[in-house]
Amino acid sequence: QVQLVESGGDLVQPGGSLRLSCAASGLTLDYYNIGWFRQAPGKEREGVSCISPDGKTSYPHSVRGRFTISRDNAKNTVYLQMNSLKPEDTAVYYCATLCSFGTVVVSAGDYWGQGTQVTVSS
Repeated sequence: QVQLVESGGDLVQPGGSLRLSCAASGLTLDYYNIGWFRQAPGKEREGVSCISPDGKTSYPHSVRGRFTISRDNAKNTVYLQMNSLKPEDTAVYYCATLCSFGTVVVSAGDYWGQGTQVTVSS
């Protein structure tokens, strides 16, 4: 059974940092493109980072320079380090076995975690 489990979401003040984790079981993360996505209330789900099997990373303009995706193959876990957080970063964050910085199309063959809430507020 494949599972992706996100953790690390929290309430943080503007300018603060968080590290999210995406732990996998039932599959090997470094075989896949792994993306972090977020969805705020009333908004479309959007991709915020991607790491390829060979370790290449990519980000949209909105988070570039503030967010860093990384992978620990020994722990079969992908991380998202988020710095200089802004209130507009508030959302539920998901990891998935796909990458997209445009319209997110969910396919039957993709795996998603259940999400973790990040709230940036003073």
